[in-house]
Amino acid sequence: MCTVTFLPFNQREFILTSNRDEDVNRISALPVQEYKVNDRTVFFPKDQKANGTWIAYDVKGYTLCLLNGANKPHTPKSNYKKSRGLVLLDFYFYNEPEDFAKLYDFVGIEPFTLILAYSCSDTESVKLYELKWDGLKVELITHDSSLPQIWSSVTLYSPEIISERKNWFEVWLSKHSSYTTDNILFFHHFGGNGSTDNDLVMNRTSKKTISICCINKSITHTDIIYEDIVNKKLHKSKVINC
Repeated sequence: MCTVTFLPFNQREFILTSNRDEDVNRISALPVQEYKVNDRTVFFPKDQKANGTWIAYDVKGYTLCLLNGANKPHTPKSNYKKSRGLVLLDFYFYNEPEDFAKLYDFVGIEPFTLILAYSCSDTESVKLYELKWDGLKVELITHDSSLPQIWSSVTLYSPEIISERKNWFEVWLSKHSSYTTDNILFFHHFGGNGSTDNDLVMNRTSKKTISICCINKSITHTDIIYEDIVNKKLHKSKVINC
């Protein structure tokens, strides 16, 4: 939920990886399984508290990943209309990010950032979007999908730390001419400078990294690796793309 990287290759394929930082006492999510959402086949790990998710893969197009917060830290309210993890799944009732941004009722939802990577064709390039809801307005950003990206949650990391994490990512990129699940997972496990508060696998008094999920989207199939760090369990799925 709180650190996400996007790595493009071959113009139509990508790897999206997420470290989920959560309350230390939060119950573990269910590993990645297949679900039906608006008659779409979607794979995701399910949060057992709210029954939503922070990362999902739709075999016909969109890979989504959620981060807490939008542009700056906010003070959480005592209650919200709906969990942000359920909002992510609501996206699959829309055809395009523009429709979702324009038509969905975000009022009463806690601020979040949603990364959307679209790839469903062996001829079209990947499309990459970033949707931000700050509690008052929606912003939809289109990114250059040929460029690697990293995002860190503004609710956990200061602008200075977010900048430093981008530097770590740039150094990692400079050392890798090609991208694989193994080498990006190594970064998501060991990226940092030795600070347990701010490394990619973080461990604070009340929050820590509890899982890592990596979605490797190729033209013919998609590999999903889900690691439950707390319970030391590794789950792998291979999905044949439609």
